[in-house]
Amino acid sequence: MATMTIPLCFSFSTARTSTCITRKLPCCSSYSSSSLSHQLHYFHYQLQTKARKSCLLFSTSSTSSSSSPIEFDLSPPSIDLDLLDTMKELGAEKISEDGVVETFGNDHEAIQAAYNGVAVVDLSHFGRIRVTGDDRIQFLHNQTTANFEGLSEGKGCDTVFVTPTARTIDIAHAWVMVMEDLNLGELVGQPYGRHQHYSVNGTPVTIGVGSVIAEDGFSLLLSPATAGSVWKTLLAHGAVPMGATAWERFRVVQGRPAPGKELSDEFNVLEAGLWNAVSLNKGCYKGQETIARLITYDGVKQKLYGIELSAPAEPGYPITIDGKKVGKLTSYAVGKTESEHFGLGYIKKKTASAGDKVLIGDTMGTLVEVPYLVRQTPLTKSSIA
Repeated sequence: MATMTIPLCFSFSTARTSTCITRKLPCCSSYSSSSLSHQLHYFHYQLQTKARKSCLLFSTSSTSSSSSPIEFDLSPPSIDLDLLDTMKELGAEKISEDGVVETFGNDHEAIQAAYNGVAVVDLSHFGRIRVTGDDRIQFLHNQTTANFEGLSEGKGCDTVFVTPTARTIDIAHAWVMVMEDLNLGELVGQPYGRHQHYSVNGTPVTIGVGSVIAEDGFSLLLSPATAGSVWKTLLAHGAVPMGATAWERFRVVQGRPAPGKELSDEFNVLEAGLWNAVSLNKGCYKGQETIARLITYDGVKQKLYGIELSAPAEPGYPITIDGKKVGKLTSYAVGKTESEHFGLGYIKKKTASAGDKVLIGDTMGTLVEVPYLVRQTPLTKSSIA
């Protein structure tokens, strides 16, 4: 049987529980297509839709609190603890009051696995929004920044919820979903956002290309009935469990903006660097006029950078050069290794660039580009229809 070596990165979400897995299988690892397919089928949730009937599903960084009338309820309480017993069995050492696993006591190992192996992290506290009906595309066109008219069944994209003045609320990943009997092999090498649906012992599962942070690997949406067995299967294949603390470290170093930190009413969507989630030729939508003016008149005055720090620093502190304020630190985390420190912060565009030295209080820092934002392609005046 043919074998293949592929990078893997997983984001898992169950119907009432979300789970995320990040990073790559080592390049030296290979799996047969059938065994890999069987492994991934264990983390799937398949939408209960009629034949060829599509809908749109969002996954956001914010917790959803409203209920859904559909048969498969995607709207949990803050977290419903479907995986709690499994997490404890797998070594969870610290669990928050609302059920989020903060650490398995292996944060360093999990971070290394995120770069060199497979790391699995539960994102049950992330919200899911399901949009159905004949007007769903037009509705989302009017409410978010991405162009949905080019999305057919099985495709997806990132999109941003913004205010009328283009200030950021949250970034979401959208899938156009339909029920089909498909082969996992068809996903390998497919573009970011492409997804397919499966059934595991009669339980629905969905797999998509790309994770919440990286384009590598896969995102998964599962039902509660399969969540525990999926986690155990992954760990049996060498995956490393990751808690929320290590996940936050990975997010910061990769440079993915987060609501309440990089995404707030202080910053607009272009300052956040989320260019790939913005369309300027799909007609009017909330925030579109402001975004168009920002591009036409070169109005993007700040840029989000990574900052390699000499010591810990407090988010919210001003970033200075030669005693002059040039920006604001929005996130801090221990870096890729325990001895490294890393932050994210907005910098006024004409004051500094990658490689420049800055100060946050008494802590020295160096501005660097981050992977999540490097993939973004800035729009130009010619992009405006």
